[in-house]
Amino acid sequence: MDQAPGNPQGPQDQGRQDAQALPTCYRHPDRETGVRCTRCERPICPECMISASVGFQCPECVRAGSGTGHAPSASQPRTLAGGTVTADPRLLTKILIGLNLAVFLAQLSLGNRFTERFDLIGRAYLPLLGSVEGVAEGQWYRMLTAMFLHGSYIHILFNMLSLWWIGGPLEAALGRARYLTLYFVSGLAGSALSYLLAGPSEASLGASGAIFGLFGATAVLMRRLNYDMRPVIALLVINLIFTFGWSNIAWQAHIGGLVAGVVVGYAMVHAPRERRTLIQYGVCAVVLAAVVVATLVRTAQLT
Repeated sequence: MDQAPGNPQGPQDQGRQDAQALPTCYRHPDRETGVRCTRCERPICPECMISASVGFQCPECVRAGSGTGHAPSASQPRTLAGGTVTADPRLLTKILIGLNLAVFLAQLSLGNRFTERFDLIGRAYLPLLGSVEGVAEGQWYRMLTAMFLHGSYIHILFNMLSLWWIGGPLEAALGRARYLTLYFVSGLAGSALSYLLAGPSEASLGASGAIFGLFGATAVLMRRLNYDMRPVIALLVINLIFTFGWSNIAWQAHIGGLVAGVVVGYAMVHAPRERRTLIQYGVCAVVLAAVVVATLVRTAQLT
């Protein structure tokens, strides 16, 4: 609406508008943030946040020293979740994308026989292999290998774009070890729920379970940082619509990965500093224990 003549905007109104606008990260001008470095007070985004004794510091302040008279190496810079800050915060995401692409090329080269040997299936006779195959036959490795298989060009393209957009910032915020743990725990949880609930002859494959886990953890992280939740919620809703509205999609893997990602992500970003590592990996162990129980229950049903 145009401003009415004779009622110009006063300096107080302008000031209120400026106060409502979030500042942008000084290293990434396209990212709004409500967090500032506790030393220099410059605005910093999750990728630039380094956990300090009080609040967060920017990379430049950390490199300049601890601010306590100690050498910079005396206190190792940490991410929001307590991980080690690295020179390339997206390295594992790049490696995971490379592994998925390499396995997809193997699928294209070796054909369906290769795919059927490593996809997730409960228990069924597979003509190409000439035998009864599946997790219930002791092939538990399928719950892991299926996370790197894809059914089409669109399938892998969508998953790898999602992994790059979501995984990179999350890896920077959590650190490599915690990020990799989150990825595989979420993927295995998705495989376990798919194995438990899907028909024994229904095959499933794809990195979607792990990626939905990253979605869940990202939502928890954004909530922790008081970011606007609407974009990630909208993206998640769209993905869930595709999950339940599209045929030939293993919704069980998506839901299993999402739930595991929320649980593990909450432990990663909310664990108290003094017991952070114990709580973070303890929760991961509990989720993995649930995966094992679900797998054993389903195997007992099918054998």
